[in-house]
Amino acid sequence: MNFSKDQSAGYLANHMARIFAQGLTSRIKPLGLTTGTFPALLELWDTDGLSQKQLTERLDIEQATMANTLARMERDGLIVRKKDANDGRAQRVWLTDRARDLRDPAITAAQEENAMRLAGLDEDEKRQFIALIQKVIKTKMSG
Repeated sequence: MNFSKDQSAGYLANHMARIFAQGLTSRIKPLGLTTGTFPALLELWDTDGLSQKQLTERLDIEQATMANTLARMERDGLIVRKKDANDGRAQRVWLTDRARDLRDPAITAAQEENAMRLAGLDEDEKRQFIALIQKVIKTKMSG
């Protein structure tokens, strides 16, 4: 059985993800953010007050990983957790003013990183590239 990492979608996607993550890290570190907290912030910037379970489902990560991420975010003054008014067992995650203020500079940093990494593609290739990635993710989510 032959295996070529240069023809392996999984290997290439992982390598590309590391490249994007390294670039994003250097851009958001001055803001006091990490690539570990960035996905949770993106979800909360869209919908503040999600439960930990909702965040775990939306980000497709393990419960323990989400708990650790939220603990770091709380320590860093990005979120506060409050009891759910309707379910005393659940907690809702709310952004602090500090986290809200970081939204625009953090998203700008991500957009700049994306633009730099995709600079070698024309506009049609960029749209196709994004569409194919979305298709792979959608297939995973429905499977």
